[in-house]
Amino acid sequence: MTDLFSKAIAAAEFIRQRFPTRPRLALILGSGLGDFAANVADATVIPYSEIPNFPQSTVAGHSGKLVLGHIGGIPVAVMQGRVHAYEGYLLNEVTFPVRVLGLLGAEQLIVTNAAGGINTRYGQGAIVAISDHINLTGSNAAVGPNEPRFGLLPNSGQRFFDMTTAYSPALRTLAIAEAAKQGWTLSEGVYIAVLGPSYETPAEIRAFRTLGADLVGMSTVHEVIIARHMGIEVLGLSIVTNMAAGVLDEPINHEEVMEIGKRIAGQFTGLLTALIPQLGERRGA
Repeated sequence: MTDLFSKAIAAAEFIRQRFPTRPRLALILGSGLGDFAANVADATVIPYSEIPNFPQSTVAGHSGKLVLGHIGGIPVAVMQGRVHAYEGYLLNEVTFPVRVLGLLGAEQLIVTNAAGGINTRYGQGAIVAISDHINLTGSNAAVGPNEPRFGLLPNSGQRFFDMTTAYSPALRTLAIAEAAKQGWTLSEGVYIAVLGPSYETPAEIRAFRTLGADLVGMSTVHEVIIARHMGIEVLGLSIVTNMAAGVLDEPINHEEVMEIGKRIAGQFTGLLTALIPQLGERRGA
């Protein structure tokens, strides 16, 4: 069987034939946020189904397209949707797109998701910068043989790698400052990841709050683990699309998640379109 590195190289080479420019930054759009990709100028759109070895999205709100082009003059690669372990994918499949984005040359990753709000200070529709995460999915995407060839930057690709600053404080500082310029407050919070696909019970949410979690979701952490293994700098943004189980006396449903994503689209777009050029300049690429 072809090894993971060779599969990722094949996917990256296919994409590079369609879009030769090296993307400085990659962006993964979570549930209800895919419309942001319309802001990519001079876009080259590639369905995941055309990319060799690429996993296919099966969840509503994840259209399954890779959009390459420019935002504010910065070359970007934007994923309209992701895959999840609860869909039946192995973790090396869930994180395969991050491997490919790194091989394309992206040194920064903005990862976004729809999340349940555990911290009652957040309201529905709040955008929160992830400061750290707790992985309760039951596994780790770096399990298995280590492949040092994925270490694209100095001190990356190691068997044991540091996660102290998994979410870049410098990128968060820029995001918080940009939100303030736009007249709103970007809060920070800890994201706890569970396997899904069922939503959590009220007892679980009480336990997660005791652990120090502010947000809960079913994605993101494995993508971040692999990004850090490769040396990619990460900014995480959660959209509080619903309050977690037991916070409000009402049921949770995926339609509400999608609706809130659409409702905050303007604020989300305003933040990212202003922030991406700043990140590109900071990297000096």
